[in-house]
Amino acid sequence: MTGPFAARPPEPGIPPRTSGPSFEGAPDPWGVRRAENLLTSLEGVLSARVVTTPLGEVSEVHVLAQAGLQPKQLVRNIESALLAQLGLKVDHRKISIAQTAEVRPIEVVEHGVVRERAMRRAALFEALHVGPGRRPHRVIITVSLSLLGRVETAEEESSDTPRSKVEGAARAAVSVMDKLLSDDSVALEGAKIIDAFDREFVMVAVQGLGGRESLLLIGTAEIKESAERAAVFATLDATNRWAEARRPS
Repeated sequence: MTGPFAARPPEPGIPPRTSGPSFEGAPDPWGVRRAENLLTSLEGVLSARVVTTPLGEVSEVHVLAQAGLQPKQLVRNIESALLAQLGLKVDHRKISIAQTAEVRPIEVVEHGVVRERAMRRAALFEALHVGPGRRPHRVIITVSLSLLGRVETAEEESSDTPRSKVEGAARAAVSVMDKLLSDDSVALEGAKIIDAFDREFVMVAVQGLGGRESLLLIGTAEIKESAERAAVFATLDATNRWAEARRPS
């Protein structure tokens, strides 16, 4: 055999490497590590393993490559690289290619999982708007929710007071839920601001009506951006689990 592998006989007392990984600083009598480093520098190659006989002849070349590459083209690239860089001619039948499944960054995976879990919920928050009412000291609260891609909106007019606005936002959210659940119905029992654990929350009570079943549903949400927004999320907290079992397929 000719080529760089045969040009480097093993050092006295050190057997040639025929299997097992390369270790930094370990003897490399046949130049195997050099060939493996060359192969891993090729585009799309994740790792490479070159196996030689005790005489230094290449018996196997194993390559792990990214998904989507053409194996035949990759084999040709490997043959060309070994011949051009090391003067080593390897029969293509000795080269085996394994490809990984698609590898996505962890943040992409996490985003996909969060989105999938969110889409399983019965209803999703879309928008909230609080604007001036038709009369002085009144406001109009508009709430939009979606269910399986279908968006519905409802508005309620209330007095411009904290308690009335919380009730108005909850009532608008319940009205939207009632539109989205065509075979069942929900009705607002009440909504109020409560103090707990040194924080303010909105607690909402909703009556769920499905067939002959009537169930009182309770939901809470911490007030962060606004009490009206918390009222909408408290309504979703109260109704989503109940509505999920009744949403249209």
